[in-house]
Amino acid sequence: MPALPTLFVSHGAPTFALDPGLAGARLKRVGREIPRPLGILVVSAHWETDRPTVGMAEQPHTIHDFYGFPEPLYRLRYPAPRATFVAMRTRELLAGAGISTEMDAQQGLDHGAWVPLMHLYPDADIPVTQLSIQTALGPAHHWKLGQALAPLCDEGILILGSGSVTHNLREFRSLPEDSGEAPYVKEFREWVADRIETHDYATLRDYRAQAPHAERAHPTEDHFVPLFVALGAAASAERHTRLHGGVTFGVIGMDSYVFAAERSLS
Repeated sequence: MPALPTLFVSHGAPTFALDPGLAGARLKRVGREIPRPLGILVVSAHWETDRPTVGMAEQPHTIHDFYGFPEPLYRLRYPAPRATFVAMRTRELLAGAGISTEMDAQQGLDHGAWVPLMHLYPDADIPVTQLSIQTALGPAHHWKLGQALAPLCDEGILILGSGSVTHNLREFRSLPEDSGEAPYVKEFREWVADRIETHDYATLRDYRAQAPHAERAHPTEDHFVPLFVALGAAASAERHTRLHGGVTFGVIGMDSYVFAAERSLS
């Protein structure tokens, strides 16, 4: 089969599962137009461990790792098949790069995984597993993970980084959903887009020091480091596509990216 792109998805608030909006519609199109994966490896902002850990559950359960949201959200399920072959290959590739991993036989799919997957592959019929992040190790570590995992793209496995282009949780909780885009959010989103467009990855990895409003856009890095796994796995490709997803609650940038797409999917 043709090589798969990698994806970085801004998964927004959990209500994204029920209210897809522009971003959801574009993810749905991506799911239809890229080659169908044999399996999916999700790197989500919502599973953090001290060392890289791979999910090995017999049947990944749907984790509702949030509170205070509408009751219908808690009834949603994403019963994807287990992906043992993806997990084992992930561990093999990381070991080959000198990166040791752990296994977790209980880890299900957190909302950073199942919410965007509901738009990409609503039938939940593709095997899925997760790889954890190590926020404290920053972009360079996650770039290295992505580079090690690049062969998955040629083996029919979709690498899906899931986080957010901007993610200030304190401001999110204080604003109504229809708030206009905060100026700093626009500046940061466009800076990221420009670095990706020009393949200026060294500067992007140093975003904490070089990007405008970096610490306000990401008070913590958990929702941004999945970007570097997806991009690190596809950085040698010439074409990347930005999917403009707008902004929710004034501060949650919903842009997603398709890295190494054979043609524009925007």
